Amino acid sequence: MSNLKKMHTGDLYLPDDPEIEVDQKRYLDRLYDYNHTRPSEPEKQQALLKELFAEIGPNCYLEPPFHANFGGHHVHFGANIYANFNLTMVDDTHIYVGDHTMIAPNVTLATAGHPILPELRAQNYQYNMPIHIGRNCWLGAGVIVLPGVTIGDNVVVGAGSVVTKDLPDNVVAVGNPCHVMRPVSDHDREFYFKDRRIDPELLS
Repeated sequence: MSNLKKMHTGDLYLPDDPEIEVDQKRYLDRLYDYNHTRPSEPEKQQALLKELFAEIGPNCYLEPPFHANFGGHHVHFGANIYANFNLTMVDDTHIYVGDHTMIAPNVTLATAGHPILPELRAQNYQYNMPIHIGRNCWLGAGVIVLPGVTIGDNVVVGAGSVVTKDLPDNVVAVGNPCHVMRPVSDHDREFYFKDRRIDPELLS
C-alpha cells in the first residue's frame, strides 16, 4: 500500500513521500492565498474555502490566518461554523465538524501522531487518526484535540483544555487531560454567565 493511501488507514507511513508532497504544496499555496485576503473580500474568501475544503456548508467563516497541513483538503465542515484567529488543523487525515460549532482563537485539531519508540521516530514514521466534532459545540481558546478523538453534540470544552479521549453529548468538559465537569443543565437555561439571566424570549 502506498504512503498516500496509508495516510487514511491509521497505519505507520512515511510522510516525506514525493507523491504526498506535490499535492500538499499545491493545497498550501491556495491556503496562502486565503490568508492574504482582505476583510473587504468576503466573496473571494468563500470561493477559496470551497476550493480548499473537502466539504464546507453555507455560512462558514474562518478568520485569517488559519493553518492546515493540507490546506483544509481533508476537512469536512457543516453549516454555520465560525472559527476565530489561528485555528490550526493538522489535517493529514479527515477532520469532521458539525453545524453551528464555534471555535475560539488558537485552537488546534491534530490528527497526526508519531510512535513513542525513538527508533521509528528517527525514520520519520507517522500515523493519522480522524477527529469528529459534533453539532453545536464550543471549543474555548487554546483547546487542543488529539488524534482519534470524537466530541459529541452540544459540548462546551473549556479554554486551554487538552482533549485526549472522547466526550459524550451535552457536557461541559475542562482540563488537561480534559474531563467531563458536569452536564449541560437547567441552570444553563436560566443563566448565560454567572448571575446574568437569559431573557426567556430568546428561547421562545
